[in-house]
Amino acid sequence: MIEKPDAGALMAGPLGDWLTGQNAARGEAKEKSKRYTFYGIVGAVFLGAFTLVFSHSFQATTVVGGIAFAIGAGLAQVARKNVTNRIKSEMNAAIAKALGLEYSAKVTPGKTFERAKAFDLVPSYDDDSFEDLWWGVLGTQPFTLHEAKLTEEQGSGDNKRTVTVFAGSIMSVGFNRNFIGTTLIERKSNHRGFFGGLKEKITLNGVELKLVDMVDPRFEEAFAVWSDDGVEARYLVHPDYAERLTAIEQAYSGDNIRALFSEGELLIVLESGDLFESGTLNAEDDRTMLERTIGQFTSLAELGTKLNERPRAGFN
Repeated sequence: MIEKPDAGALMAGPLGDWLTGQNAARGEAKEKSKRYTFYGIVGAVFLGAFTLVFSHSFQATTVVGGIAFAIGAGLAQVARKNVTNRIKSEMNAAIAKALGLEYSAKVTPGKTFERAKAFDLVPSYDDDSFEDLWWGVLGTQPFTLHEAKLTEEQGSGDNKRTVTVFAGSIMSVGFNRNFIGTTLIERKSNHRGFFGGLKEKITLNGVELKLVDMVDPRFEEAFAVWSDDGVEARYLVHPDYAERLTAIEQAYSGDNIRALFSEGELLIVLESGDLFESGTLNAEDDRTMLERTIGQFTSLAELGTKLNERPRAGFN
């Protein structure tokens, strides 16, 4: 079990000194943000009025004014983000170090995300972005976690828009035993038949998986399970796992969790939104943000330990 880092101790050490040194940058970012927002409002009013006088078109006036305001708001956001991202990286790296993990704000997705795509744990998309990679050994288990945002272009012409189809966490936890087969767990299944019921079998990544009847009716009410080895699936996905997967949702304030047991690794995909945003322009909020992220990882460490049970006969 990884000992929970003490936020007070971190703030009293090198991290606290570094954060104090960012006060001037925070103040400057606040002033820039206010200034750019003001310019955006003034630009929207004057350019909108100018457009209305010469075009007599309320639609054109709205478009021009909106563009002017959007430019100002965008510059204000960039001014804030440049500083908060730097602070976030430093704070998260300090948390990771205290937990015995590594952290990087930049992410190059690897086999974990590719496996999530291959088994339809994430929806189809047109564009992607990734951030906040945490990795290392959690307790005794190899562990990785990063965030992904996937978007899709929908509609056409004037109705064309960019829609976020997934925003959340992609996590993998290594197991002390190998799996004989492949087992998929879903909270809200996309694998439904023509009349709305769950399909009896599905094929993902070239693997045929059959719907598994679970012993505990409470589990079946919350999750659907497919596997190419029903005996192993019932062994892996016992009633306690429903509680543990639900606890992960709660720890990350997310929903629609799905999990995949494959090749000695548990892959978890959770629609959690944007997490780990510990950076702030308000120095008085630093400790609160620090404690929140520490709490998320402490919960995850405890769950990861529980998920990794000792091998039993016939499953090692």
